[in-house]
Amino acid sequence: MSTQRVFVARLSGCAVFDPAGDRLGKVRDVVVIYRKDDPPRVIGLVIEIPGRRHVFVSIGRVTSIDTGQVITTGLINVRRFEQRGGEVRVMAELLGRKVYFSDGSGHAVIEDVAIERNRLGEWDVGQLFLRRPKTSASPFAKGPTTFAGWADVHEQNTPGEAQSAEQLVATYSELKPADLANTLLDLPEERLIEVAEELPDDRLADALEEMPEDDQVHILEALGDERAADILDAMEPDDAADVLAQLPEERLEELLDLMEPEEAEDVRALLKYGPDTAGGLMTSEPIVLSADATVAEALALIRRHELHPALAAAVYVTLPPYETPTGRLLGTVHFQRMLRYPPHERLGAIIDDTVDPVSALASAAEVARLLASYNLVAVPVVDAAHRLVGAVSIDDVLDYLLPDDWRSHDGPDIPAPVPTTTASIPRRR
Repeated sequence: MSTQRVFVARLSGCAVFDPAGDRLGKVRDVVVIYRKDDPPRVIGLVIEIPGRRHVFVSIGRVTSIDTGQVITTGLINVRRFEQRGGEVRVMAELLGRKVYFSDGSGHAVIEDVAIERNRLGEWDVGQLFLRRPKTSASPFAKGPTTFAGWADVHEQNTPGEAQSAEQLVATYSELKPADLANTLLDLPEERLIEVAEELPDDRLADALEEMPEDDQVHILEALGDERAADILDAMEPDDAADVLAQLPEERLEELLDLMEPEEAEDVRALLKYGPDTAGGLMTSEPIVLSADATVAEALALIRRHELHPALAAAVYVTLPPYETPTGRLLGTVHFQRMLRYPPHERLGAIIDDTVDPVSALASAAEVARLLASYNLVAVPVVDAAHRLVGAVSIDDVLDYLLPDDWRSHDGPDIPAPVPTTTASIPRRR
């Protein structure tokens, strides 16, 4: 049998199947252990299974690895993956790492790692795909690339020097926010902060919105005041308010003062309401239009890619002004209703007046009953003067109703089956 080689960055995200062809999940990382005189040995894969849980699959249970798919024996332990001493994750810890050439020709950064299956059926780290420093001053230039074996390079870290996280960030570019959040929280502490520092503000904001509030606070505190304020600016106002509400009053005010005035104003307005009220659950940025606006104008706003699907389900018609808190709420126009009318139709003529708004002081339970009773995905929220102040969407209510640890809930454990016998493969029990 000839040597088989697969590059890990290309393997990430590939589907994992059992022998019958049923999909089990997708690859998120490769776990290796270092050896004294030989390249690191692959001991298993980190697989994301339904529920966004990451589990460990021993390499002994993998019957085939290719860049398009992974085939396993079908028997896996569904306990959440926990990295152990001596284990190294290729995606999370090796990519972006600086290494030095043993021949003294300089240094390079690891951009990808090939794992190779030898004639004995074992998987080891093979070639490294490296990028040397750029030789041009142009900001668009990149350094030359080269391949090297594990024995041809060595690490020589300066104490306190952080490894580059740029390459790892690039591999996460296609992950959905919830998947990115889960992946970040699985990283070692130091690496998590390095990657968070490299992520663009809007990308990190999206990921933080999918994390438990304790983790949100921890990451923002580690990033420093200026960066934390930038991230809070990029978050949805209700999510930013939830994070800030976890902080001491003095710290909360410091961060609000560093935020953009308009964003801070929205957050301050939300912080006035209790967390178990419609005002505490709502977002202050629904789509608001006048009665003279047309169906075409409303559909154009709904098409914005950054708009949450639940908020895109309807627009709210009010008297001026058209930013929350608006003038008096006239009613709601649902997306599906708009599709039944020509583009030039005025929104004021097709308002749905069958669903009443909720008060900002209404309880979360009352909001949940209203959404369930009328099969809605969002409901408008008004103040005592019947001015629109925001909208509560179904995901906001679910976040409130579910247990605090629902994002990390693993469900029942299933005992691990007896391992495949491969004497030379290190066991992970």
